[in-house]
Amino acid sequence: MQISEINAVVADEFEAVNTEISRELSSDVPLVEHIAEYIVSSGGKRLRPLVTLLTGSALGCRASSLITLAAIIEFLHTATLLHDDVVDTSELRRGKPTANHKWGNAPSVLVGDFLYSRAFQMMVRIGDMAVMERLANATNVIAEGEVLQLMNVRNPDLTTEDYHKVIQGKTAMLFAAASGSAACLASDSDTLRQAAHTYGIELGLAFQIQDDVLDYSGNAETLGKNAGDDLAEGKMTLPLIHTLKHCDADTRQLIRNAIRQGGTDDLAPVLAAVQASKALDFCRGQALQHRQRAIDALADFPASPAREALIGLAELAVDRSS
Repeated sequence: MQISEINAVVADEFEAVNTEISRELSSDVPLVEHIAEYIVSSGGKRLRPLVTLLTGSALGCRASSLITLAAIIEFLHTATLLHDDVVDTSELRRGKPTANHKWGNAPSVLVGDFLYSRAFQMMVRIGDMAVMERLANATNVIAEGEVLQLMNVRNPDLTTEDYHKVIQGKTAMLFAAASGSAACLASDSDTLRQAAHTYGIELGLAFQIQDDVLDYSGNAETLGKNAGDDLAEGKMTLPLIHTLKHCDADTRQLIRNAIRQGGTDDLAPVLAAVQASKALDFCRGQALQHRQRAIDALADFPASPAREALIGLAELAVDRSS
């Protein structure tokens, strides 16, 4: 399925989410509203709120609170992006200058805080303790994941296990919050709630591994960021972890030095080493395994267009070039 076909399943609800997002961005402080609108409307696919809408729809939820929940998920995601770009000193996201590059670090961090606090105000309006518990726990885990990633910047000794711990916290947990909290609104079944959570985790892992593959195989025009950004920031991701295990001593030292120093001076030989080690094929295989686990988690969901769209979204998470 194409993303347009997936969106079409919940097109009316998606439009309602966009309306709610615009309404909730209002602020008496013009700079807050300006930066928030810039980052929220900067061209993202809004996959996480889409997961919320599709999960709720697949489980028969028609409550207006599902729309609010999807907007909350987008606000939480946007807040993490604002903070991430400051931490990473990024200058490009989704093909546009980052907010911190345009307005500076301090306004970006504070507007991220505004989006977090607005999201929690909206959670209170929903008034479902199971939803609030999931979202509060997810927000905490995401913050821990970001700190863990920061601790491992320029660390060439990062293990596969540590890598998975980072991406489960910083990426997969919000997908799980999107699907799991929607299931809380839709069903009292612990089995279905756990299945929705598992779907989100596995979808997020597949999505992030593919993202890390694209960093060594894509280009700025399709990615909306510069290829080699992870290397420039000194981040060890799965392609490099695999390459280090399957290259000669000289290449291993080259990669270790490149990670310790950051920058892209050694990008060309590192890319060559990644290709020679078949790391991208290995990583794609890992992403495909997570994708299949996500699809398998939907086995108990009733048949519906929304369930098929969730399957299509899992497939798209790996079969994409941006």
